[in-house]
Amino acid sequence: MTSALLVPLMVVAGVATSLHTQDIEYGWADRQREACRHLPFPVAEYAAGWAGLGFGLAAVAVCVLLARRLRRRYGLRLGEGWPGLLAGTTVWFSVLAVPMELIQLYAVYSAAAAGINLGDGC
Repeated sequence: MTSALLVPLMVVAGVATSLHTQDIEYGWADRQREACRHLPFPVAEYAAGWAGLGFGLAAVAVCVLLARRLRRRYGLRLGEGWPGLLAGTTVWFSVLAVPMELIQLYAVYSAAAAGINLGDGC
């Protein structure tokens, strides 16, 4: 039942990875202002945005597969044992986090298209 432990880890990893895109973007913008020229958009921000969404969706998929396995193999519902209860309660955080991860992914692509204002000092 180690798959039940994967669900909360994937939920936390998805949220943390999605929020890391903001750190990457702020660092990129600061480097551009310091260099006083436009720099290429960091590919790591695309990877972090997609990875966050992937972790969120994978957490939901693992929970669904765990529920099917518990039902088929042991005849238990999702909330009748500790593995299912753990996965079932934490997957709701993922269901709430997936829209946030989608918004972060949209922000990555909109920031890549918009660029930044280098300011008057350049």
